[in-house]
Amino acid sequence: MQRLQEEHRGLQLYSLASFSLWRDFHKTSILARSKVLVSLVLILTTATLSSSMKDCLRGKPFLGLLGVLTVCISIITAAGVFFITDGKYNSTLLGIPFFAMGHGTKGVFELLSGWRRTKENLPFKDRVADAYSDVMVTYTMTSSLYFITFGMGASPFTNIEAVKVFCQNMCVSILLNYFYIFSFFGSCLVFAGQLEQNRYHSIFCCKIPSAEYLDRKPVWFQAVMSDGHQQTSHHETNPYQHHFIQHFLREHYNEWITNIYVKPFVVILYLIYASFSFMGCLQISDRANIINLLASDSPSVSYAAVQQKYFSNYSPVIGFYIYEPLEYWNSSVQEDLRKLCGGFTAVSWVEQYYQFLKVSNISANNKSDFIAVLQSSFLKKPEFQHFRNDIIFSKAGDENNIIASRLYLVARTSRDKQKEVIEVLEKLRPLSLSKSIRFIVFNPSFVFMDHYGLSVTVPVLIAGFGVLLMLILTFFLVIHPLGNFWLILSVTSIELGVLGLMTLWNVDLDCISILCLIYTLNFAIDHCAPLLYTFVLATEHTRTQCIKSSLQEHGTAILQNVTSFLIGLVPLLFVPSNLTFTLFKCLLLTGGCTLLHCFVILPVFLTFFPPSKKHHKKKKRAKRKEREEIECIEIQENPDHVTTV
Repeated sequence: MQRLQEEHRGLQLYSLASFSLWRDFHKTSILARSKVLVSLVLILTTATLSSSMKDCLRGKPFLGLLGVLTVCISIITAAGVFFITDGKYNSTLLGIPFFAMGHGTKGVFELLSGWRRTKENLPFKDRVADAYSDVMVTYTMTSSLYFITFGMGASPFTNIEAVKVFCQNMCVSILLNYFYIFSFFGSCLVFAGQLEQNRYHSIFCCKIPSAEYLDRKPVWFQAVMSDGHQQTSHHETNPYQHHFIQHFLREHYNEWITNIYVKPFVVILYLIYASFSFMGCLQISDRANIINLLASDSPSVSYAAVQQKYFSNYSPVIGFYIYEPLEYWNSSVQEDLRKLCGGFTAVSWVEQYYQFLKVSNISANNKSDFIAVLQSSFLKKPEFQHFRNDIIFSKAGDENNIIASRLYLVARTSRDKQKEVIEVLEKLRPLSLSKSIRFIVFNPSFVFMDHYGLSVTVPVLIAGFGVLLMLILTFFLVIHPLGNFWLILSVTSIELGVLGLMTLWNVDLDCISILCLIYTLNFAIDHCAPLLYTFVLATEHTRTQCIKSSLQEHGTAILQNVTSFLIGLVPLLFVPSNLTFTLFKCLLLTGGCTLLHCFVILPVFLTFFPPSKKHHKKKKRAKRKEREEIECIEIQENPDHVTTV
């Protein structure tokens, strides 16, 4: 075909062979190799910079770097396990590094935030223990939810092989990711804590000089070697408040988002978000196109585009394979074949041969005459020689037999082409088992069409079971039931938002988008759960103070992780593949909707919806009143000791 194209420049030729879809599907992984490495470099840079501080003692840039490398090591280990166990690679596995990175770096940044919340005067071992007890319980629960949700996708209940392989690899990645962060990154945190306790520089690992020594040095030397002691006032209990993200949230953002004049605009913004999400959800359909999984500049995509433009009223060419010996010369068999091919435009050696016999006035009512005329006369004519590849002969002694043959069928379709082809398949396949003629119908695109017919129900069941499991797991762990209620509302809002906006962005329900929807459920829980539970269990006087405290405690880790996650997606835009475009769109919506809920919607809605904080006020007032009464009694009974009291 390529030689013909070169010889005839004025003619545009588009070809699709049996191996074309397989070749162009796997082409994406080759095109994306360099871009994935660029993504890794961007994530490493973002994690390193976001973990840094001006304070050379308390800044942890290497811990951000080592945290991302820890996740990378776990992904590489999972890939090794996958290939050692004879796993079959396909381009959908390209999403696993991004999925695992989004969850793994969340644990890394939460551990760093937990370290910053510990008291600086404690020994470093106690500080590490406090950070682990503060963070690892939540991280263990979210990792378990990831494992169980994707474990269901890897179970025999999932009859889509690509989804099953992806979920199996994802389960191994999550499991290894958890243990690597728990052990390897924990060891790095211990080492960094020991350096900090001994007053070593966080980058150069040298002893930090005294303030008197620094005063005699140039400004650049003071900037590089200063531990922030000069900037820390004598009454400030937490020097880590100087971290630029934490400082921004505490001094600027918390006050702005809880301002009474900002809240009406946030409510309007959420109504707009919900409206577009609902509108998109109403337009969901399983009209997925095969080209969404292929490299965008591949021959298969060009063929599909031209076929859709000029021949959209025809189905793909269906191969009709008769895989058992058949009495083609029998009139009843001929009638059965005509009934099966009725309604199709057929490219059939059988029909052409029957027509040839009729025009030539040749009688072939028995086996020997039928096969003899077929071999000696029909297949030797130039106009019928192309049918030689459609018939398989076998010879037993002097007798020839037809052991298998094939026909080609094309059906006329309306606008909803894919749905009608699926209906044709559903009608033809049962006939292959019930009729006397044993046959198989096949086209390479049927693999994708079968997947689309099954793709809607399985992920919905997985997501629904994940939500139910989340309720069961968290019911016994959370003191306030409203924490569960708010978590379910938040996750549902994010999931429906991603689904609706994804539809409006022309993303179809293919294999990648469905896996992204499952991931969205876990990603939303990963980020919303710590924020909501901290708010629910907070003991401040007002809801506004509680949400400020929650954002100050977990906002830094959430912002660090989502920012790194979104920046790492940017190189996917430059991969010329529809699969990576779909991955980029879905994950961008996942990160964006999660960030919107954590920093805009929840901080506003939680300030005027339950749970109430009045009971905390009553408890504090009762304690204060009791303390005052006790002091008064001491003063009355011991008047000589008033001054000491």
